[in-house]
Amino acid sequence: MSRYDRSKYAEAGVDIDKGNEFVARIKNIASKTFRRGVITDIGGFSGLFAIGSTYKDPVLVSSTDGVGTKLTIAKLCNKHDTIGIDLVAMSVNDIAVGGARPLFFLDYLAVGSLDLEVATDVIKGIARGCEIACCSLIGGETAEMPGMYAPGDYDLAGFVVGITERDKIIDGSEIRVGDRIIGLASTGLHSNGYSLARKICFEELGLTVDQQIKELDCTLGEELLKPTRIYSESLLNLIKNYQVTGMVHITGGGLIDNIPRVLPQGSRAIIDKESWPVPPIFSFLQKKGNVSTQEMCRTFNMGIGMVVIVKEDMAEDAMQHLKALGETPYLIGEIGGRTDSSANKSVEINC
Repeated sequence: MSRYDRSKYAEAGVDIDKGNEFVARIKNIASKTFRRGVITDIGGFSGLFAIGSTYKDPVLVSSTDGVGTKLTIAKLCNKHDTIGIDLVAMSVNDIAVGGARPLFFLDYLAVGSLDLEVATDVIKGIARGCEIACCSLIGGETAEMPGMYAPGDYDLAGFVVGITERDKIIDGSEIRVGDRIIGLASTGLHSNGYSLARKICFEELGLTVDQQIKELDCTLGEELLKPTRIYSESLLNLIKNYQVTGMVHITGGGLIDNIPRVLPQGSRAIIDKESWPVPPIFSFLQKKGNVSTQEMCRTFNMGIGMVVIVKEDMAEDAMQHLKALGETPYLIGEIGGRTDSSANKSVEINC
């Protein structure tokens, strides 16, 4: 391809040289996340990872997710170095609830026009998330698509592959009536409910991201950009020591829609909403947006980012163990049977 041809392609909105510079910039960032098993470098056509012979009957576990309209907050704040932590958290937490250890992560970054500084900050956040989750960032794709995105806009998707032993899979099938429900504190909204939060804060209240909010003790932007907590290492440590019968990542749908995903037929989760302190951001949104408690619990995590279900006699010890791992656990409920003849599964929240 001639220099003239490359220039014409750049005029059309795709700058190959800038893309190559970006790859060169992030190679060192990504390679710092490499752990045992990585047998390839950044920039190739694929990422290679050797499982090794540690596992007797290994099962690979995968997940993919994005961060939704939280990206808009990053753009408004002109702060892009933490959104990658959210990206990793959303997928890594999803596989952790099945008992899987994350092995490697890949990202997809789509832009209209590549901004090297912004894109590098995004990758720094992804690498930081991988370090927290103890997994390797072994590859990704940066798609420059002129005309597809407004100036300054971008989209992100993440992909994780993890591993567990077949006989260690946690799928909720061992949950029984009487099991206790432990909730692990979230850092805030995490990565869900931002469309409603933005509507309330920006459209209805006319706030800006740099406004100090008395109820939050920080600016609105600082609150909304708090990274999603990565629970995987704590959960993996917990299941080594205690009989965990189920785990739930509280994402879109909140407690109401997510907990039933692991419940056996004919059971219900009885949650006491007074058993944990609801962070100020949720009270702020509910009051200012005139949102019902039911909708709040179905849209936001309400301060509980992860649910762990354990046997009754292990609950207190499990909570102490989680505290020692740096988590903030609350005993928020228990598993009950249906009070009618229905075989459905449900969540009952006592406010």
